[in-house]
Amino acid sequence: MFAEKLADMAKVWDEVLDAFFIKANLRSGQILVVGCSTSEVIGQRIGQGSSLDVAEVLLPSLLERVHQQGIFLAVQGCEHINRALVVEEACVDHYGLEAVTVLPALHAGGAMTVKAWEKFSSPIMVERIQGHAGIDIGDTFIGMHLRPVAIPIRLHVKEIGEAHLTLAHTRPRLIGGPRAMYDEQK
Repeated sequence: MFAEKLADMAKVWDEVLDAFFIKANLRSGQILVVGCSTSEVIGQRIGQGSSLDVAEVLLPSLLERVHQQGIFLAVQGCEHINRALVVEEACVDHYGLEAVTVLPALHAGGAMTVKAWEKFSSPIMVERIQGHAGIDIGDTFIGMHLRPVAIPIRLHVKEIGEAHLTLAHTRPRLIGGPRAMYDEQK
């Protein structure tokens, strides 16, 4: 029964990722922040039922698309590690990020950060990042890691498993006053 739910979830997740990457319109080298409560995905309270099985379903297809797009993935951990993020060393170097010392664990970081740490080629933890887009599964509050101004991306899918799904991309701030002009194409 659980395996069947995971297979159904994988199909929905692929649809979400296809639509998200079209709407987010990320450019090579930009950062995608992902926060995921695998507990919420399986219908439990956040932090109460971390599931490596769920992370194993969600992360591979996400990594595949990230590599195709040439973007950086930042996977946010839970509040027990101050919402620190797993990133590739290349992201740290490219953006001049400051590394921190902590290892993600199942109940201090969460299943997605544990799997990201395993799957990334050269993982490093950082405490802060300013992502260009984000995927929040289970209300993990990734907003602190997005650039201003975050714009919601609306899809027909509102949940992954039992977890609420929120998607966003960012745009530069509009500055100036009534005489300012903006490129409407961007």
